[in-house]
Amino acid sequence: MKYLLAIYGDEKAQENIPPDQQEEFMAGWFKFDEELRSSVNVLAGDGLQPTGTATTVRFKDGGTVTSDGPFAETKEQLGGYYLIDVDNLDDAIKAAGMMPNLPFGGSVEVRPVQVFEQ
Repeated sequence: MKYLLAIYGDEKAQENIPPDQQEEFMAGWFKFDEELRSSVNVLAGDGLQPTGTATTVRFKDGGTVTSDGPFAETKEQLGGYYLIDVDNLDDAIKAAGMMPNLPFGGSVEVRPVQVFEQ
């Protein structure tokens, strides 16, 4: 079964990590990525550029309207994702529970992918 692991964290807090600790923080992510890919079927996974680079598209007055930035102001921002294929929700939760952002106040939303039959 496919699950999306949506990775959330506080961009401002991450920006304030001292440079010497940034390397350590990223090393934790690289190690996690390697371990995850060796233990489950990772279909995709990437980090995202900061929310300041986002564009939101909406439908209004019969057409699309774009605006700079994310859709909503929140304390946590979507920073990346993994799309994995595992046997069950427990396996997806186990993978999410190993993410290095969790000790820094981050969170991971685990959501099954909905498959549409045509």
